[in-house]
Amino acid sequence: MQPFPHHYAVITRGQVEGAIELRSQGLPVVRSASPAEFGGPGDLWSPETFLVGAIGDCLILTFRSIARASNLAWLSLDCDVAGTLERVDRVTKLTAFEVRATLRVPDGVDVDRARQLLEKAEHSCLITSSLSGTVRFDPVVEAAVPVSS
Repeated sequence: MQPFPHHYAVITRGQVEGAIELRSQGLPVVRSASPAEFGGPGDLWSPETFLVGAIGDCLILTFRSIARASNLAWLSLDCDVAGTLERVDRVTKLTAFEVRATLRVPDGVDVDRARQLLEKAEHSCLITSSLSGTVRFDPVVEAAVPVSS
């Protein structure tokens, strides 16, 4: 890892109508629009869906790093993330996030240890740490069923 601080740059471009383009050096162009809830087409990622998606993305990447450093064998991690947008004191903002994380580990892995590492990843996730909305985390660890011969 590079020393801190890290800097991230994105250039966005939009016109009177149509999708917004997001560009960052060395990355593919991404198109965005208002979500259907705000009268958008509903067929492109929106700032709201990017942010909610970033929570699950960051959690998985953080867990991957922690699991590697802890020598934890695992198979997959699925994050189902929902964000709630509300109007509070005349300001529209994302106030709450629900994260259901389902970790699958090989048979024989210590499920309690895996859950502890998953909770550590949630506490270490830089995206959720940067948000003002509340985050409810529901971790589930499932051991794979051994294949019988």
